[in-house]
Amino acid sequence: MLILFVILIVLACIILGFFVLVQNPKGGGLSGTFGGFSNQIMGVKQTTDVLEKGTWVFAIVVALLCVCSTVFIPKATSNNSLLNDVDTKQKNTAPAPAPATPAQAPKN
Repeated sequence: MLILFVILIVLACIILGFFVLVQNPKGGGLSGTFGGFSNQIMGVKQTTDVLEKGTWVFAIVVALLCVCSTVFIPKATSNNSLLNDVDTKQKNTAPAPAPATPAQAPKN
């Protein structure tokens, strides 16, 4: 499920990037590229409105997908699970033999 969210986030980011790059801050952008074609169908002002709304929509979609994807991230069973694994391995091994001590000389 996490992979699905990652794919959706990447796709939404690409579309968001398209909407941002198509816009021109001086009012040209997509409407200036297609010339009279955009004036006949939607009009220049409506084209920029659609691009602006699309930018906001996909920015919100990316934010919501990022927040919702945290639900599907697998969680560790404990904070120190690595330390627990090391302790378990040490308990399962046989104890090391005690070091040999030198023989004590008899006291006179």
